[in-house]
Parts: sequence; structure tokens; C-alpha cells
Amino acid sequence: MKLPVIKHLTQFIEDNDEDFVVETIETLEALTEVPSLKDEELDVIGELISNMYGAIEVNNMVKEGTPKKDALNSFMQRVLGSIDT
Repeated sequence: MKLPVIKHLTQFIEDNDEDFVVETIETLEALTEVPSLKDEELDVIGELISNMYGAIEVNNMVKEGTPKKDALNSFMQRVLGSIDT
């Protein structure tokens, strides 16, 4: 996951609508079923999906009243914490 991408997507959700990102996730998940995709292509799609889910999570924290900067930092700390274990 990349914080700049999640930050950008979070701003996109604020400016537009979360539904756009949810529908994009669904589309990308459907693409993963194409049998001719290479592992590298699947990795890229997976990274995009992860960043989009991250942006949705950050957006939900902001909706609950967490300042955006704190929500981004908190989310990334959780991600890094799960990697360390």
C-alpha cells in the first residue's frame, strides 16, 4: 500500500462519491478471473484494490470525525503493524 495513492483516492472519494471506488474494485476483482493474466499483472491489480480499500477505510474514519491526517497515519500504522507480526 502506498500512502500517496491512498491519500489521492481519499480526496477523490470526498470530491465525488465512494460508489465510484467500490464499483472500480468490483471491476478489478472481476478482471482477476481472466486466466491469461500473468502473476505480475495480478500483483498490480491486487495493489490497486488494496489501495482502494485503504482509501475507503480512511474515508470511513474521517466520516466518524477523525481528522484526515490522523486517519491516514492511523491506517498506515495498522498496516505496518500487521506486516511486522
